[in-house]
Amino acid sequence: MANLYYREDLAGADVAAGDSVEFSGDEARHAVRVSRLRVGEHTLVGDGAGTIAQAEVTLVDRDRFAVRIESARFEPPAACELVLVQALAKGDRDERAVEQATEFGVDRIVPWQAERSVSRWGADRVARGVAKWQRIAREAAKQSVRARIPLIDSPVSLAELAARAREPHTEVLALHPRGTQRLSEWAQSLSPAGPRQIWVVIGPEGGFSDAELETLRDAGARVLQLGQTVLRTSSAGPAALALLNGALGRW
Repeated sequence: MANLYYREDLAGADVAAGDSVEFSGDEARHAVRVSRLRVGEHTLVGDGAGTIAQAEVTLVDRDRFAVRIESARFEPPAACELVLVQALAKGDRDERAVEQATEFGVDRIVPWQAERSVSRWGADRVARGVAKWQRIAREAAKQSVRARIPLIDSPVSLAELAARAREPHTEVLALHPRGTQRLSEWAQSLSPAGPRQIWVVIGPEGGFSDAELETLRDAGARVLQLGQTVLRTSSAGPAALALLNGALGRW
């Protein structure tokens, strides 16, 4: 499988066959020193925002490399955006959720400091936390050879989630064992003319509080269950994304 290297500042540029593109910085150092990129090899390059190109390596130096574009394509955004709202969790469980969700095709990830979240992002940690999740998503997108890197938003509040559930063309799904319908059953009703966004809300290790579920349900969110078993907060989101990808025809 060809490796993929991102250069985000290519966004908006017309990348066409015959163009020469040079890489430097951390991306180039990793390609040259770790992946051992060599002149004449074929690889993939992209901007992480939909443009991805097949290219031949034409130059390799200590801290840079260059390629000649052979062919390029643009992958438009999905008709229905899949958004994972991941509750902050202890250890690295929320970070594992970000990594796996990216591999499973999520379009956007939103941190959520739930009532029962053990991990807390104070005002001084928000920027660092979002940046770390973005780095994790970027690396997972490269490994998955994705044309688009998922966006990482700033943390969302419960009130903002409730407001989102009231918006037209948007479905907010809170996954909980007490859901009266399974996600797989609900997903069967999806059609190409369905919602423009599906927000999948995952609780922390201790789950949703009763007040959180009531607030979301009153706002129009659906409380659904994945199945009879209970998954960890790190795996529930990716499992839901797999079901939705199948229902939407993305897989």
